[in-house]
Amino acid sequence: MEKSSILGLIPIRFLEPLLKNLWRQSSTVEVTSFQCGGFAIGITTSHTCFDGLSFKTFLENLASFASNTPLDMTPCHNRQLLAARSPPRVSFPHPEMVKLDNITKSSVFKASSEELDFKVFRLNSKHINTLKEKAKGNNNVRVTSFNVISAHLWRCRTLSGTCDPDKSSTILYAVDIRSRLNPPLPKGYIGNAILTAYATMKYEELKECEFSRLVEMVGEGSRRMNDEYARSIIDWGELYNGFPNGEVLVSSWWRLGFEEVKYPWGKPKYSCPVVYRNKDIILLFPPFHGSTEGGDDGVNIILALPPKEMENFQSLFYTF
Repeated sequence: MEKSSILGLIPIRFLEPLLKNLWRQSSTVEVTSFQCGGFAIGITTSHTCFDGLSFKTFLENLASFASNTPLDMTPCHNRQLLAARSPPRVSFPHPEMVKLDNITKSSVFKASSEELDFKVFRLNSKHINTLKEKAKGNNNVRVTSFNVISAHLWRCRTLSGTCDPDKSSTILYAVDIRSRLNPPLPKGYIGNAILTAYATMKYEELKECEFSRLVEMVGEGSRRMNDEYARSIIDWGELYNGFPNGEVLVSSWWRLGFEEVKYPWGKPKYSCPVVYRNKDIILLFPPFHGSTEGGDDGVNIILALPPKEMENFQSLFYTF
């Protein structure tokens, strides 16, 4: 294990009361200036307003506005493009969704009241290539960095806790449906065009399963998301008002490019999510600027777990 690859984080607890009331506002922006002349911009938004890609468009247009230049991209706000069909037609089973009436206290989106440790783990390009080779096995098949990282996190997160061997573990991960719909959404679509793909396996099977099979299952979940499947999820939501549910949710900021937006004063030194109290959501984000470990293709991973589970996770994470 490389000690330099693991960073401890301290949650800023005094901000939590302020954040509780932000749901009433679609977006909030706060600028903090420092004596050195630098400044930090903190932004919170409702997911009904933006997903990651449309928020990147918003930031690029904000930069254009600040530069007094034409908008980088003309936004499309036609939310009817993702409206449910009339009448709604659920054409697939959706085990990755849960009805509001069936939500439990351990829902993946609910903050935890447990004592949690917060840490950032680093995978450099060498680590990722090692995982890819392990996923290929004897088959010369193409595997993506996201799929091998997600499969690795799924296994480490599941095995770090205690679980009934017969209980299933489900990983959730975001899929952009813009190009998967027929017809595709306009390039400048602003809104939430993200749906949740999934893979699921019983705990005991996951423990013994070949890594290549886990990667394959993550890939299958993404490929499942075609036009009809996406429309079926939207119609399911119209009928049941539920949302995605599982044991692990991987959310990737890795290649959204927030740090590449060119403002009049230059590009940001860094862009990252804030720490929040949820032990079931794992965030991927870019390596810090100036990091030379493994080149620019590495990824940082932030998660929160109870101390014992974090200890277990840490012991598994660099075991390839």
